[in-house]
Amino acid sequence: MGCTATIYAFGGLLNAFSIPINNKIINCVSGYQSVAEARKTIADSFAGAKLSPFVCRMRDGIFRWNEKNYKVHKHYLGAHAIHGLVYDMVYDISQLEATNEYATVVLVKKYDATDQGYPFPYSIELKWTLENNNHLSITTTVRHENKEAIPYADGWHPYFSLGGKIDDSTLQFDATQKIIFDDTLLPTGELQKDDRFESGLLLKDISLDNSFILNPTAPADIILSNKNITLHVQPSGAYPILQVYTPPHRRSIAIENLSGAPDNFNNQIGLLVLEPNKDYSFSTVYKLSVP
Repeated sequence: MGCTATIYAFGGLLNAFSIPINNKIINCVSGYQSVAEARKTIADSFAGAKLSPFVCRMRDGIFRWNEKNYKVHKHYLGAHAIHGLVYDMVYDISQLEATNEYATVVLVKKYDATDQGYPFPYSIELKWTLENNNHLSITTTVRHENKEAIPYADGWHPYFSLGGKIDDSTLQFDATQKIIFDDTLLPTGELQKDDRFESGLLLKDISLDNSFILNPTAPADIILSNKNITLHVQPSGAYPILQVYTPPHRRSIAIENLSGAPDNFNNQIGLLVLEPNKDYSFSTVYKLSVP
């Protein structure tokens, strides 16, 4: 009882996921003090950002589609475009509903091809639902009405904190391979064995900015825990890539569910081809529990 979630129409992002522990409210999301702060600073860390229509980095912001070259303009980190085009979009509220069992908000918006480097309009629906037993789900549904199929990738960029530094937390997930990055954090096309997290690993002295390939034969469950609280992140099969990032301050950790690898508009790793007038959905469940 007492579990709450705060969703911003700005960005459609999750800004708080809280439960009471020992008469204190513990928020497990590292977010913003206000919508105004989110508007001002979201491009500093992209905390909570919706990643769409591409995820993470795109090499030089350039891709080729149907024998045409495109260059996106939205945001760059160094030489490369980063984290999509809609992270600061303001959604409309199309549905609000609350009962004794659940509360739901549905947010909708259309990307109107505002960036000439991605001239393909599409609509996004975000359905956030908070249920009993500290259970929060988010389903993104994407649809377009262009004459031809369009390239697409989807993801989220939330930061989580269980209180204190992440060094006291354990991370566990089912993956045995990670994608090798070059020195600019773009995939080389090669994979490397990495099964350190299958049985859980204390994050002390571990720094991460990596993409892992989740085991496709079992439901995914990414578990972040300390002695006080446990967070489960459970993406659907539509998110086969897990990106994990530990910022230098180590007060939080980014656990990012991705439909494909960084730069997949160029390397094709998990690139989706969306057909016109068809719904595509991507879901993740977040759960909190205490010992």
